Amino acid sequence: MKTKYLDSVKKQFEYYKSVGEKTFNQLNEEELFWQFNEESNSIAIIVNHLWGNMKSRWTNFLTSDGEKEWRNRDLEFESVIKTKNDLIDKWNDGWKCLFNALDSITKDNFETKVYIRNQEHSIIEAINRQLAHYAYHIGQLVYIGKMIKGSEWKSLTISKGKSHKFNKEKFSKGKHKGHFSDDLK
Repeated sequence: MKTKYLDSVKKQFEYYKSVGEKTFNQLNEEELFWQFNEESNSIAIIVNHLWGNMKSRWTNFLTSDGEKEWRNRDLEFESVIKTKNDLIDKWNDGWKCLFNALDSITKDNFETKVYIRNQEHSIIEAINRQLAHYAYHIGQLVYIGKMIKGSEWKSLTISKGKSHKFNKEKFSKGKHKGHFSDDLK
């Protein structure tokens, strides 16, 4: 079960990573920095926050608190990313840290207690916490992208008004093994 859980959660993280990347691919550099108003976050700011969170939570995941002393969370919500290349580099760096940490989990260390701000978590609790957090922010990225592109937006999941067609196609293939993220591609 532990291995199946880790495989499943890796697929979920990979799915959300791909959704973010599909959003970036629809936007030009200027659009990645667009803010609805001064109080809202741009896609670049959200990516910077995700990067900071990922680096803090997943660096030395099994051996140190997930809220690192060197993390400057307040700076994550400032416009520090200046180019699309910088955004992509931080995005990939954060995800690499996450996947390396997940790969370090084995049946022998799966029961290790991890801490986030001194609060004890099982590995499953810590992973689920971050999965929900990242899905939340990636949903924001998509929403901002849809606001910017309007009618030019290319759906990342099931296109509006196309549910019946999508389901008909899925059911025509019969029962199969799969993963929920496969259904949304």
